[in-house]
Amino acid sequence: MNQKELNELRRRFRLDRTGFNRVYGCFVNGNKEIVSDLDESFGYMPEAEAERYLGLLKKVLSGRLGKNLIDIVFSTQQVMEGEEHKLLTALRDSELKDRETRTAFYQKVIDQLDMEGCSYLLLMSHERYDVPHRGGDDELQADASDRTFSYFVCGVYPVKEGKTELGYFPQENEFHNLAAGQIVCPPELGFLFPAFDDRAANIYNALYYSRRPDELHQEFIDGVFHTEPPMSAGEQKAAFETALCQGLEDQCSMEVLQAIHERIHDQLQEHKERKDPEPPTLTPADVGMILADQGVERERIAAFQERCGEEFGENAVLNPENLIDPGKFQVKTEQITVSVDPEFSYLVETCMIDGKKYIMIPVGKGVEVNGLAVNVSAAQTEELS
Repeated sequence: MNQKELNELRRRFRLDRTGFNRVYGCFVNGNKEIVSDLDESFGYMPEAEAERYLGLLKKVLSGRLGKNLIDIVFSTQQVMEGEEHKLLTALRDSELKDRETRTAFYQKVIDQLDMEGCSYLLLMSHERYDVPHRGGDDELQADASDRTFSYFVCGVYPVKEGKTELGYFPQENEFHNLAAGQIVCPPELGFLFPAFDDRAANIYNALYYSRRPDELHQEFIDGVFHTEPPMSAGEQKAAFETALCQGLEDQCSMEVLQAIHERIHDQLQEHKERKDPEPPTLTPADVGMILADQGVERERIAAFQERCGEEFGENAVLNPENLIDPGKFQVKTEQITVSVDPEFSYLVETCMIDGKKYIMIPVGKGVEVNGLAVNVSAAQTEELS
């Protein structure tokens, strides 16, 4: 799925646009016991409550593609014979109306998911979306639908104890404590099945959501999809850094890392300005060209690319957003940490003075310490030079 397809579905989560009719789910306590079962029509609940449910479900499609939202890919054998895929398909085909199928799914989630003793609400809803034709001007034509996309969304929402608040009681003209209740938090994880690729159903894929990109809840993926998920954003960043350090060895210099960070940062900015719906991509060969421009030896570049093959697989295509933090350039030693605006990372240099290693940063017009302006005198500058 690309960003344009994702946005198209996200716009469906409003009462005046949606085809979602009912919400299903269950409330599970910290002992993995179902406390209550949910099966309600949006049409019979207060409008504000229905909007709240839709808002919670919509959050399963929030975050960034390739970071919070990742593709789950089923093999052909799984689609044909896999128990997990059959259950997901049965849920979709029944539009979640089959209670026995829902119960089987609830139990699978409860058995596998580790929420560390936290209670949670599992929510699900189904929609048959009459996909409008997209005209030559890229506008959706609501009266010209040529296909139907049948799908469901599922989310897992931690439920936590609320705080006791002081409230006003008009009849008594007094303030008293209001009892604390159970609060439903934003989703920890969830998914959409099947994926909406090329604006049509792709039963070979699901779109998986994780609130924390570095914690995908592998146990949930194993139990519900039984597939090997792609590396998390944190794992990709760590693997990339390992490939650089081990591949380049002593040629992994400040200048080389600055060049990589700057080029990737520029690529992400250009991608954002183009408003390209497809996620940005980067290959080890692309990084190899940056390394060559910095004078890194061919043998070291080859070693880096070999390490990338070991970490990411052959012919890997990486998401550059997961390889660097585009909003931060940080230099760290055992004693200090210096954060620099990535736009000015080129100002940071390393040098040797009297046999000692130094990090040098020109101070420009002003210097502040803890928010207070300080003076760097000419005498101090001359003494250092």
